[in-house]
Amino acid sequence: MAHYFTERPGAASRPGAVDLVLPDLHLRLETDSGVFSPERVDVGTRVLLESVPPPPQEGDLLDLGCGYGPIALTMAARAPRATVWAVDVNRRSVELTARNAQAARLDKVRSVHVDEVPDDVRFRAIWSNPAIRIGKQALHDMLTRWLTRLTPDGVAYLVVQRHLGSDSLQRWLGEQGWQASREASRAAYRILKVTP
Repeated sequence: MAHYFTERPGAASRPGAVDLVLPDLHLRLETDSGVFSPERVDVGTRVLLESVPPPPQEGDLLDLGCGYGPIALTMAARAPRATVWAVDVNRRSVELTARNAQAARLDKVRSVHVDEVPDDVRFRAIWSNPAIRIGKQALHDMLTRWLTRLTPDGVAYLVVQRHLGSDSLQRWLGEQGWQASREASRAAYRILKVTP
């Protein structure tokens, strides 16, 4: 799993599938080796999806670091009139998310490489289980790049493990001028709410 944040994973393809079961949604998702958490929906992702309020019903929404798409597809199912941008550096992840969205008939999901989102798109919501293991500076650069694209009334929800630095990340976000608060805490994960 160490290289799920590379553009073209070196791991040989080993297709699989997982079930995403939430109170309001049940999806069968295609997975593969070389992407984040291919054996099961990650606990942090589940905590995020079970804890955040519904996304805005219109406008552009972002799943930052989409993997095979559980967050993006949940956003799209909960906000069918919104456009959901599912972005990842990992091309295999982008392809899986596109196939999973098509299979689920969620046609407002735009699954693209991080560098393919038009510069003028602004997001009313960002949901992310960010790739903490890319390193602190790379994480800070990534969050700065995308959080600055929130609309004035936009909100981001980030899920971060407590022992992987959720509290220090919350402090750093505040130091950069964002409003960052702890929205929820469960199973050693924190949900950080970030607003401009």
